[in-house]
Amino acid sequence: MALLEVCCFTPESAILAYEAGADRIELCTDREAGGTTPPFEWLADVQRHVRIPVFVMIRPRGGDFTYSSLEFDQMKRDINASKPQANGYVFGILDGNRRVDVIRTADLVKAAAPLPCTFHKAFDETPDPLGALEDVLATGCSAILTSGGAPSALAGIETLEKLVRTAQKRLTIMPGGSVRASNISTIRALTGASIFHSSAVPRGATEPSASEIRELKALLREDIVQTPLPVKTPSPTASQSSGEDGLSSDMLMSAVSIGAAPADNRHHSF
Repeated sequence: MALLEVCCFTPESAILAYEAGADRIELCTDREAGGTTPPFEWLADVQRHVRIPVFVMIRPRGGDFTYSSLEFDQMKRDINASKPQANGYVFGILDGNRRVDVIRTADLVKAAAPLPCTFHKAFDETPDPLGALEDVLATGCSAILTSGGAPSALAGIETLEKLVRTAQKRLTIMPGGSVRASNISTIRALTGASIFHSSAVPRGATEPSASEIRELKALLREDIVQTPLPVKTPSPTASQSSGEDGLSSDMLMSAVSIGAAPADNRHHSF
């Protein structure tokens, strides 16, 4: 069965996600910055109330993913301090050329061992996703959270499918980026992914919705057959024109035929 990780920016939202049926929590703070390291007392509070894995974001600040020596040392200290209560970690470091910093990321993986580590959406800043996949494998991370280098997972569907196919069983590709009940079946069918990341925050809201999480989980419990991506033609006809998420109408219709809905791209990118 496919799994759902919910991104949570407060202890209350993490507890709500658990009660609504999430399979895993990514705990962080500072939604406006895209997520940073949460206070450790949050982790203790959440662990008193939930019975699912809690992965902790390790990111000392917003902005880029190239860190100073002081920031890198802080990341290692944060891992060591939270390790007794964490179930896994989410982080990622790039070098000055926006490529995966294999050595420093591997150092964080070693600090976190034996807990599993996800390379987060810093991956989407890299210029060569398939090359970056091999770099992440070399770090020891067990998963990559990615929208395929696009503003949303649906817009990055072709790259996501290539990543899932290339990674096979060596590493888990977890689509994330505006994943909602309105599009998760499409993304699942077109990529073959088995775990998905969402903040489950409805349009205009700031906290996850229990009903959205329940709907996401219900959709993931459905049997689904992977749908091959259509071959693009050089000059799309009107019936094959691309939508706002970069998908042709034929591709969307293929997904709709298995019960999915087109994307609602008005949501933010979590």
